[in-house]
Parts: sequence; structure tokens; C-alpha cells
Amino acid sequence: MCLDYEIYAFKLEFFMMNIQKRLHHRPPYLFISKVIEHSSTFLHAQSITKGDEFYFLGHFPNAPIVPGSIMQEMTTQAAGLLIAEKHSPIEDYDSEKTKGWALGVLRAIHKAKYKHFARPGDTLDIKVELQDIVENLFRFSATIEVQEKSIMLNEFSLINIHDDKLLNQS
Repeated sequence: MCLDYEIYAFKLEFFMMNIQKRLHHRPPYLFISKVIEHSSTFLHAQSITKGDEFYFLGHFPNAPIVPGSIMQEMTTQAAGLLIAEKHSPIEDYDSEKTKGWALGVLRAIHKAKYKHFARPGDTLDIKVELQDIVENLFRFSATIEVQEKSIMLNEFSLINIHDDKLLNQS
């Protein structure tokens, strides 16, 4: 039993290290727990809620649910992982070491539909599919499922931009 836990802990640490290598996000604003599968146009990730996440505190007391804006962010983080892993202008992109680019910055939300709630303890399956690439602009469709039931559908665009555009204060 102890060995199983140690293997699980090692795998979870490996997933988090790889996710944090590709994304600039850090807890408590990192919502991807692990990547299940990916290709050049598809990524399936999971967000495992425990109930102690910051957003449950006020959304809503005595009836906590994952806010729609957080689910939107989950899909954009999953898409950002896909861009960093498969479509980066920098080989082996590392969010802490690579300078010059911000990958997967949200450009537009084209459509979002919320069909059901996610609650503390739920595992959210996040599936993003790359629909189109035009230069540094990436258009995605995404779904979030809980227990194989679709709870959110959305379409959005992310863009890769130079760091100087993010850092420019004027």
C-alpha cells in the first residue's frame, strides 16, 4: 500500500513539474492537475477539486460550485499547454527559463455555454481541440465533463506574443 502511494505521489509530482515547465501559472491559480493525453491538435487534462480551493469560499457559501470563469480558465490553461508543447516558437519552451515569448495569451472568447455545475470533490475532464492556426493566433473548441457528462462548451482564441508587449507599461 505504501509503495502505491509513493508511485502516485511521484507521478503527480512529475505531472506538476511538466505542467509548470510549460505554463507560467502557479498555485493557487494553476488549475490543471494532470494531462491524460495529447497530440498536435488535442489535449485531455484533468482538474481535481478537493474543496479547499480559494474560489469555493465565496462561490457560494453552503452550496459551493466552480465558477464559470474558473472553468473558462481551465480550458485556456489546457490549450496553453498544447501550444507550449506542440506549437511553441521556442524549442523545449520552459516558462521559468525561456525569455521573449508569452504563449497562449487569451485573445477572445467566441462562445461559452454552461450546462451544469462542478462541485468540490469533482474531477473535471478538460478536452481542448485546436481548430485553426493563423500565424500566432490559435482558435480552440473545448468541453469540460464531470463523470462523462458535459457541463461546459466553449470556443476561444489564444495568441503567442512577445514579452515586451506584456511588460510595456505605457
